[in-house]
Amino acid sequence: MWQGQAQFEEGSQKQQVVGQWKPLVPSKGGKELLESKPCCLDAGGGDETQFTAQLNVSRLRSSSVEIREKGSEFLKEELHKAQKELKLKDEECERLSKVREQLEQELEELTASLFEEAHKMVREANTKQAASEKQLREARGKIDMLQAEVTALKTLVITSTPSSPNRELHPQLQSPTKAVFRKGHGRNKSTSSAVGTATGQSLLLEPVNHEYKEVDAILFAEFQAWKEAPTLDKACSFLERIYREDVEPCLDFTRHELSELVRAAVEQNTLTIEPVASQILPVVKVSAIECGGPNGFRSQIVTKCALSGLSRTCKHRIKLGDSGNYYYISPSCRARITAVCNFFTYIRYIQQGLVRQDVELMYWEIMRLRREMSMAKLGFYPNEM
Repeated sequence: MWQGQAQFEEGSQKQQVVGQWKPLVPSKGGKELLESKPCCLDAGGGDETQFTAQLNVSRLRSSSVEIREKGSEFLKEELHKAQKELKLKDEECERLSKVREQLEQELEELTASLFEEAHKMVREANTKQAASEKQLREARGKIDMLQAEVTALKTLVITSTPSSPNRELHPQLQSPTKAVFRKGHGRNKSTSSAVGTATGQSLLLEPVNHEYKEVDAILFAEFQAWKEAPTLDKACSFLERIYREDVEPCLDFTRHELSELVRAAVEQNTLTIEPVASQILPVVKVSAIECGGPNGFRSQIVTKCALSGLSRTCKHRIKLGDSGNYYYISPSCRARITAVCNFFTYIRYIQQGLVRQDVELMYWEIMRLRREMSMAKLGFYPNEM
């Protein structure tokens, strides 16, 4: 800048300025220069240098002001642009914030719906599982009941043999006397005997003996208490009384050790009674003495009873559990064992829910079975034994 000023001063010295000076940019300083121009021109050559310097200073001031104004305008424009961009960015941020909030809300709703659906599926699965378990329990109960019925039927079939048919399976097989009383007439196989016919006619006129029964309050109360929760535990008052009064006396034989084994087998339902076939009888006396087997005679099956120790006609033998030993028993011992087995079979039926009768009818059936045990203990047994 100082170099330009020196050149300007050098040019001004070589050439006189003639006429009026027109400033580049009108300004307050320019007006002052115009007003003061005639004075400067009249001042002569000494003042010209001073005027030139003032003029340069004025130019510099005017140019700096112009630059300042243009810079201010440029800065204002830049500021305005920055404000616009900032406003646009604020609007964009606000839009993105709204989008984020909307996405978060949708995500929360989706998560809530997923959890609700999952809980619903779990509840349905639990409900189905509970129903399936209930059906499974019912099916198992039905299977157990059917198995119990099959076992009971097998027991009835096993106890029914040609030589000793089960009366419950074959009610038509009764003793001749009972058949006469039930049918109302008697049949004599000998048609040439008039005495037999007269005897049969006289039986028709005999009245049927009716029994009078009365329920014992104590026994009935014990049976009702046992019926509420049937069990085979002999510690209960109902079974304890029957064990003491009927079962133990009925199974009390001369051979006490074998008697205990028989009673245990009867309680566990593992005792087997089967008729003796004459063709399988051995001819060895030693085995007959040791196990109560046959003594070798095929015409008459007279052996020593394994329970009583007496020589009797043994038509049946017993087996205890899975052992291979057979014990030949007399008809009286068989009647006693059969009476006890019938009692245990009936109370097992009651425990398994197979007996669908009135409580009083079940009570009298048990009393009848107790009477059979007592009669067998006293030595009474039917002819088919």
